[in-house]
Amino acid sequence: MKKIAIYGAGGFGREVAFLIDDINKVNLQYEFIGYFDDGKEKGEIANSFPVLGGMKELNSYDNDLAIVIAVAHPSTKRKIVESISNKNISFPSVVHPSVMIGPNDVTSIGKGCIICAGNIITVNIEIKDFVILNLSCTVGHDTIINSYCSFMPTVNISGEVNIGQEVYVGTGAKIINQLEIGGGTIVGAGAVVAKSLPANCTAVGIPAKPIKYH
Repeated sequence: MKKIAIYGAGGFGREVAFLIDDINKVNLQYEFIGYFDDGKEKGEIANSFPVLGGMKELNSYDNDLAIVIAVAHPSTKRKIVESISNKNISFPSVVHPSVMIGPNDVTSIGKGCIICAGNIITVNIEIKDFVILNLSCTVGHDTIINSYCSFMPTVNISGEVNIGQEVYVGTGAKIINQLEIGGGTIVGAGAVVAKSLPANCTAVGIPAKPIKYH
């Protein structure tokens, strides 16, 4: 078994530990050893597992270790990944056993992704590195999701959508087919994206419209 730990001991980190446990019930792969989190005290216990330290301790870990980054905020997630300099660290993608996913020869998933229970990922889809698909999302054919994006529960992405890097999509949002969402954009919970969105905006409503740029 490969040793694995989670960066982030908050609520989503504890959910990812549950996901890893479900993976092991089907196919024993990982020995979960605990969490790394700069916002927690070393030795603190989260759901029976210890906080092993923060970035300093992670970068000095002297054995092979798989790490899952359980942080949803896209730019923060990217900064964490870029701060990890330890060559002993690897970034597996963890996929819940219930996920329905198209054949490997036409659908690809990069490293460091978290794909939670209930997702449906169809065909000819490219999901790049460090993407989070939270509970019960759907991703339609020929969609490209670039690195460091995060999708909250029950997001529906129709076919032929191109999503830039570091996009955050809130719970229950829907994205209509053949659209583009620019990098760094935030889509509010429950929004319906019926037209392409520019980069670095926050868009809300039905239909979703930019309300500010950042």
